[in-house]
Amino acid sequence: MKTKYLLLMAVTSLGLSSCQKEFDPTSYAPALNIGGFTNSKQIASSNLVAHWSFDGSLVDSVSNTAGINSGTSFGTGIKGKSLQGANNSYFLSAPSSKITGLKSFTLTEWVNTPPPSNGIIGLFSLSNKSQFWGNLEVFIENGSTNDNATIKIVFINNGVGDKTYTASNVVNFFGKWNAFSVSYDETTSTVKVYVNGSRVSSGKLDGITGPLNFIDSGNLVFGTTQFMTTPSQTTSHSKEPWASYLTGQLDEVKIFNKALSDDEVGYLTKLEGRGK
Repeated sequence: MKTKYLLLMAVTSLGLSSCQKEFDPTSYAPALNIGGFTNSKQIASSNLVAHWSFDGSLVDSVSNTAGINSGTSFGTGIKGKSLQGANNSYFLSAPSSKITGLKSFTLTEWVNTPPPSNGIIGLFSLSNKSQFWGNLEVFIENGSTNDNATIKIVFINNGVGDKTYTASNVVNFFGKWNAFSVSYDETTSTVKVYVNGSRVSSGKLDGITGPLNFIDSGNLVFGTTQFMTTPSQTTSHSKEPWASYLTGQLDEVKIFNKALSDDEVGYLTKLEGRGK
């Protein structure tokens, strides 16, 4: 009788241990919460007018507009896949009316690129069909080093001349993923530049106040400047030897129709950096 009892206990114990799940401490961890947000999609969602995640697609998920590829591919990104650039490579996308009609804006994107070696590196352009620069052009200036990167943002407002905002002395910008953001606030006429969620520069542009007014807008250009495409996006100019292409990567490019607050930029960067 005693032998049967011990055998029953052994079988019961074996059954219990085989059904018991391994303890997972992460299942008891509190949900990630940054500034009251648990996902980057929650930040200024009603103000998001364009989003390219580059997860195997060049589609703007807000307008559902597909891009036209010229030599780019996909690599590993900060979230899923990313846009992988190369020499003589870029992609174009037709902007929605929400983009061409921006009065204030914030552009956010993750960038992983070596420093310029063959010419300025164009990151983003809302092209202008008749001007040298785009209505909004963002590029990394020649001579940038990892200790002193220079990022320039050019504005064409009301179709008049180019106004350039320069963010200098940006450190540790090359050879790794960095979150880059630039905003313009029509209520204060102020440009702000952020790297990895922290504001690194702010100021005003001579000759630009109040709401922006982009006219004669053409395609959006990713990976170079508007005049380095084939054919050029502007009748004003064609390729220059001092300009080049992004050979690194872009990821999670977003455009908002307002100037995000410092906190919102910081929260967005932290959540996207954690894959949220």
